[in-house]
Amino acid sequence: MHILFIGDIVGRPGRDVVAAQLPRLKDALQLDFVVANGENAAGGFGLTRALADDLFALGIDCITTGNHWADQKEILSLIDQEDRILRPRNYPAGVPGKGVGLYHTRRDHRVLVMNVMGRVFMDPLDDPFAAVEAELSACPLGEGADAVIVDMHAEATSEKMAMGQFCDGRASLVVGTHSHIPTADAQILPQGTGYQSDAGACADYDSVIGMEKFEPVQRFVKKMHTSRFTPAMGPATLCAVFAVTEGAGFVSRIEPVRVGGRLAQTMPAL
Repeated sequence: MHILFIGDIVGRPGRDVVAAQLPRLKDALQLDFVVANGENAAGGFGLTRALADDLFALGIDCITTGNHWADQKEILSLIDQEDRILRPRNYPAGVPGKGVGLYHTRRDHRVLVMNVMGRVFMDPLDDPFAAVEAELSACPLGEGADAVIVDMHAEATSEKMAMGQFCDGRASLVVGTHSHIPTADAQILPQGTGYQSDAGACADYDSVIGMEKFEPVQRFVKKMHTSRFTPAMGPATLCAVFAVTEGAGFVSRIEPVRVGGRLAQTMPAL
């Protein structure tokens, strides 16, 4: 199975580069399943119904999120109706939405997607490792699902790497999100799980993690808040992770994808 995991889509530039590049990527990489983190799609903060529909129309099969998932309040009613949008699984009981979904590809592969959020330097949610353990036990790779994908939305690379090792041999792919910077550690772990600490963002990289430079620099230098963060509006780079799974659901190939914008380009060749 050919899987593409697209990093955090930040504002209009992120949406535009996905719209421009994803159709070509679907053909060139013969994609069976596409996951994208959409928590920053609406002006950098949250996701709306209209934008979710636009992303699904582009061929995205599942939208994961993170700490900004509820910034647009209309999502609170949508997320209970739309199974293809996930919020972190380790939110407390009673929060709208769900953190895991089982999806079928056009070739009838079963893909389990989990979305969890780290706790280091972030909100103290329920234990993400316990949440992932519960889902891996309920739907084991090779039995309940042909592929298992985990979006670990976290600040600390150590916590992301710990999740990768925790899932090794039990998940197909563990990818970190939230940092908006693509890491250079795409690898296959010893027991067959594909891993990258952060997929990066679909954003203008002449920025501070996708946001216009002035305000975040001002806050670091002068410790002053003068305005809200807004997405940088220059040409964006689509950052993603491409993975190929074999019969048992483990990864035989994993490579970063960077197309468009100002970052060095890299595109897997089949």
